[in-house]
Amino acid sequence: MTEQSGSHDMGFAVRLGRAAALSLIAGTIGGAAVLAGEAFVARHRPYAQPELGLALRATVGRAGAPPLRLVLLGDSSALGVGVARLGDTVGGHLARLLAEGPAGRQVHLTSVGVSGSRSVDLATQVARALLGPRPDVAVILIGANDATGLRRPAEAGGYLGAAVRRLREAGVEVVVGTCPDLGAVRAIAPPLRHLVGWSGRRIARTQTAAVLEAGGTVVDLCAETGPVFRADAGTFCHDGFHPSADGYRVWAHALIPAVAAAANATSRH
Repeated sequence: MTEQSGSHDMGFAVRLGRAAALSLIAGTIGGAAVLAGEAFVARHRPYAQPELGLALRATVGRAGAPPLRLVLLGDSSALGVGVARLGDTVGGHLARLLAEGPAGRQVHLTSVGVSGSRSVDLATQVARALLGPRPDVAVILIGANDATGLRRPAEAGGYLGAAVRRLREAGVEVVVGTCPDLGAVRAIAPPLRHLVGWSGRRIARTQTAAVLEAGGTVVDLCAETGPVFRADAGTFCHDGFHPSADGYRVWAHALIPAVAAAANATSRH
């Protein structure tokens, strides 16, 4: 190879490297622009709102059956945003399953969840849950807003673990449904949907470790119900983000083994 041809090859390699770098930068900027646009669209979509007439307190089951105080904490999923009837919420489904199950409990159901809540908001909800008669079982549904806000998993896990620990110290059995599969939501378009789904999985892994360390029970909603939500658009309500009655039923059936076990544990106290 001559000195001239060597210089030519080196110059070509430099130009190729520059072109690759520029393509990477352009792709990154373009990708960021796409994500920003999708985030803007997702933020400004019309989403389901809490039903003002939806009762947050109810008793399900026959009179005289062994009583069970069940409280739900967390975000919009603990309230049942997306449906109009108490029986269609995840709490309503759980109460019915407990009332109709082998133990035949009379369930006193309440919810202290607040739509839009993140894990940092659980401390206030725990204080509200512990006012008055002590709950027997608490079900916590949280994490979606931490994930969509790209919060640090360790921070979210720390707040959740602290909430579980406070409830356990008060003698309450705790079941946590981890962040659901956000990669299944229809309200967010790809590639932002993939990013949010990745964030949700990170949150869920941290939640699992924090809850177990604090003495609670974990149900991995992403693993257990994600495939159903991905396959069936009917598991979402009209906004493509919150579950429908069918979606809440799927969650309840995933949660009920752990919730029933927790209820049985309270009856032995």
